[in-house]
Amino acid sequence: MAQVVTSLLAEMDACGLRVYLHEPFAAWMARMDAGSAHSLVDLRQDQGLSMAISLGGDGALLDTVAWVGRAGLPVLGINLGRLGFLSSVHLENAKAALAALAQGGFTLEERSLVELVNEGQPFGEMNFALNEISVHKRDTSSMITLHAHLNGRFLNTYWADGLIVATPTGSTAYSLSCGGPLVDPSSRTLVITPISPHNLNVRPFVIPDHVEVRLQVETRSDNYLVNLDSRGMTLNDRSDLVIRRAPYTARLVRMAGFDLLDTLRAKLAWGMDIRSGPGPIGGND
Repeated sequence: MAQVVTSLLAEMDACGLRVYLHEPFAAWMARMDAGSAHSLVDLRQDQGLSMAISLGGDGALLDTVAWVGRAGLPVLGINLGRLGFLSSVHLENAKAALAALAQGGFTLEERSLVELVNEGQPFGEMNFALNEISVHKRDTSSMITLHAHLNGRFLNTYWADGLIVATPTGSTAYSLSCGGPLVDPSSRTLVITPISPHNLNVRPFVIPDHVEVRLQVETRSDNYLVNLDSRGMTLNDRSDLVIRRAPYTARLVRMAGFDLLDTLRAKLAWGMDIRSGPGPIGGND
């Protein structure tokens, strides 16, 4: 992996891009014995950067969006992982994409974020997520109870392993694995998806994203887990969790030829006839 990253950095230099390394990333390269002479930056500070490039899978891109924060810095994902819904440039196309990037051959796509507001602000300034905010049981096998209100109106009490509030971008992530619907990223919605609910008639619910979701959490233990994309924290207070659309967005860089519908068909194997796959072991003998 370090060799691939080093090659990509060299390609960026060759395309005339002025490259800086995020400090934690540079530290990782040093541990891999792949040090670099590039200057270091802290993405949490406004240092006049034009773009952030994420090298890795969708998880790396989510981390990059978290570091960029409210600055609105565009983010391009080069996919070194597997699935790659968000990191849209595949490694084999990276050279051409970097050349086009240097010539301004790209567009920006606005993606909505959700933010968490509660007493004490345990996540500090990084209290937002691109995919989802989720609440989970912790320290016990028992379900947790979540009382959900929408703009102050009672929606439902969920007895479940947890609850997800996902953005349209996050509809292809954790929410999808829990039975949530796919939502077009440009729609102004949120998806409330229970995780292993006790009541089988409870289903995911799509709401307008101007609606504020307020959760009251009850557990048999004192602890429960809150995740903002890949960042998690155990909480033990009883203050309400307020989840709402953030007043700022993430800006994803899209190269020419990117098409969401192509991505969905490819990643989810839509239209693939499984009957044309390999036959049973032993063939027709």
